[in-house]
Amino acid sequence: MKIFVAAIATETNTFAGLPTGMGGFEAMGIRRGDRCVEANASRGHNALLAPLEARLRQLAAAGGHELVFGLMTFAQPLGATVHSVWEALRDELLADLAAALPVQAVILPLHGAMVAERCDDCEGELIERVRALVGPGVPIGVELDLHCHVSARMLGHADLLVAYKEYPHTDILERLGELWHLTLAAAAGRVHPVTAVANCRMVAFWHTTREPMAGFVRRMKALEREPGVLSVSFGHGFPWGDVADNGARVWVITDGDAALAARWAGTLRDEIWAMREATYARPVALDAVLDRIAAHAAPSPARRPLVVADRADNAGGGAASDSTFVLARLVERGIGDVALGAFWDPGAVRCCADAGAGARFALRVGGKCGPASGQPVDLTVTVRAVAPAHRQESLGGGTSPCGPSVWASTDDGLDLVLISERQQVIGTDLFTGLGIDLTAKRAVVVKSSQHFHAAFAPLAAEVLYVDTPGLLRIDFEHLPFEKRSLDYWPRQADPWHGQRPAPAVVVRPAGRGGADDRR
Repeated sequence: MKIFVAAIATETNTFAGLPTGMGGFEAMGIRRGDRCVEANASRGHNALLAPLEARLRQLAAAGGHELVFGLMTFAQPLGATVHSVWEALRDELLADLAAALPVQAVILPLHGAMVAERCDDCEGELIERVRALVGPGVPIGVELDLHCHVSARMLGHADLLVAYKEYPHTDILERLGELWHLTLAAAAGRVHPVTAVANCRMVAFWHTTREPMAGFVRRMKALEREPGVLSVSFGHGFPWGDVADNGARVWVITDGDAALAARWAGTLRDEIWAMREATYARPVALDAVLDRIAAHAAPSPARRPLVVADRADNAGGGAASDSTFVLARLVERGIGDVALGAFWDPGAVRCCADAGAGARFALRVGGKCGPASGQPVDLTVTVRAVAPAHRQESLGGGTSPCGPSVWASTDDGLDLVLISERQQVIGTDLFTGLGIDLTAKRAVVVKSSQHFHAAFAPLAAEVLYVDTPGLLRIDFEHLPFEKRSLDYWPRQADPWHGQRPAPAVVVRPAGRGGADDRR
């Protein structure tokens, strides 16, 4: 078979003030055909492009299939994509598809929460236009981040939607393989996908690294082994995207059995609802976390560091990654022996790099991108290490560029990682690659919501999630939605207002449209 593969992906925080421009995609990598074109060749592939390409080539070779790559690009999350940038990327991808026709299948590794200035459902629009080009008989398989907004437009024009199951996203390539085999089976007529989707009427975060969500993931996988069930997905939604389709949804794909899909989608939706309180991970107040750090003895073979997630300043959710709330309070309270990172502060990096390793001087750090960043903090630092092109391990087995980066420390042992390419913390090598010994610290503060967990949990005495006033603050009850209905938990104790009906599930045979329960 001849299979077309292409991708345009980013996660949009509609509450972020800074827009996503073409530079955001260039910085993370733009792949055109067999060439990777970037703003700076030293940055290398986007963290996901190379692993995705390698996995797809492996799958194609194993089955003797022909792969045709169209435009593939990802951008670090930020505000809404500039509309002219969205149109240019969209049209380039569609032109690549038109040139590749005829094809027997289409695979689109997307995100699911991309918003442009005049398009709230970029994935839905893209899938619809792809459908118009390939016609009703060519299956379209779409891989989604689990922080997706699942729209009627997406469901109506894709044959298969498959979301990651794990958070952190350790299963991207596994889900891609699942999608590949299902899409090719549909193209060969061996399966006939039917999808049922249920709206959970919830806006929240679900960590799959602990119970009961770890068990729910196991349940989804077990259900996929049942006769007639092809795929099960739970889309958590992205809370900070103000669009009509924001919120959690569960969907089940079966082989031609609409009733089976509807029954399981409704059952799983009800199970998610039943464990809502047990899965709601509320962060801990900043000073309470600092009390824990202050009381934590210096690490030894029997005492490991605390790992603290500054989740509200996560670049992976659209934050600037330069907030100083934790740093400033550590300084005020005189708490040392803590590593913090990564601060996106190209100016501070330049000052440190120009001065060189060993230099000691007064440096102003962070607090540069608005109220959610806090105030700059003035420190006397010693430059410990300078890396002209620092990188860290990332999702999917790749690495992500941090650009010129430095390790700067204060006299009381605050070790800061400063970077010039905005990234969330994922790998421990963000610190250790600059020479910081994390095992010697009382605590490690990471600017990340959850993707750090796979790498950092093994070295942690405990993982804590701190509440700070950053852009991604966990305050789901009071998010200033204008486009999304306010009938959702936890804003409403019962979003069905005491009259919750049987699960609102709509079944869509592949390639046909319809409307789901959007509330």
